[in-house]
Amino acid sequence: MSAATSVRCSGLRLFEAIALRVKDGDFVRGEIVIRRGKGAKDRVTVLPERLRGALAAQLEQVKSLHENDLALGAGRVVLPQAWTRKFPNAAAAWQWVFPAARLYMERVTGIRRRHHLHPTAVQRAMTAPAGLSKRASCHTLRHAFATHLLEAGYDIRTVQELLGHRDVSTTMIYTHVLNRGGLGVQSPADFLAAPGELRRRGAGFRRTGEM
Repeated sequence: MSAATSVRCSGLRLFEAIALRVKDGDFVRGEIVIRRGKGAKDRVTVLPERLRGALAAQLEQVKSLHENDLALGAGRVVLPQAWTRKFPNAAAAWQWVFPAARLYMERVTGIRRRHHLHPTAVQRAMTAPAGLSKRASCHTLRHAFATHLLEAGYDIRTVQELLGHRDVSTTMIYTHVLNRGGLGVQSPADFLAAPGELRRRGAGFRRTGEM
């Protein structure tokens, strides 16, 4: 599984994952900051301990790639809004965590830049054969993130904040997991005896005349 796909285990949407910048990860606090997610809002989610090694290796590759781009006269990543004027030397910290494989020429300025991965690159990695019996997409990881948090006992408001849902009713769709497990709701059908047991019981009733 690619690094970009793995980071989606933090509950990020696909575009949020591929648009991560180097500065958005905090290894000390174990956090990932999502900038201008859905609804143009920022939020903070968790950085899994088991992903830190892979992410650190990815950042080393990004650093090497950035240095090579600078040597070619490129490496100046696009900054949002007026940040280019305010922080002209912020290119390194603002590099994409998951850069594209090729440089491109910006039409207006003529500057050679490198964009982040295209969504289809991650989608192909996710849909590659992996011995799965069920269909899975990139968004499946986000669903699994929410589902397992609720199964672990985290409250619905915490899950809502981590997912970046505006309305808690959207997060409530994951509460179906509360119907499973040792403390979950059991179907009345499971209280019934097996067919063979019912037949034996029926035969006994007929013999004794009880109905």
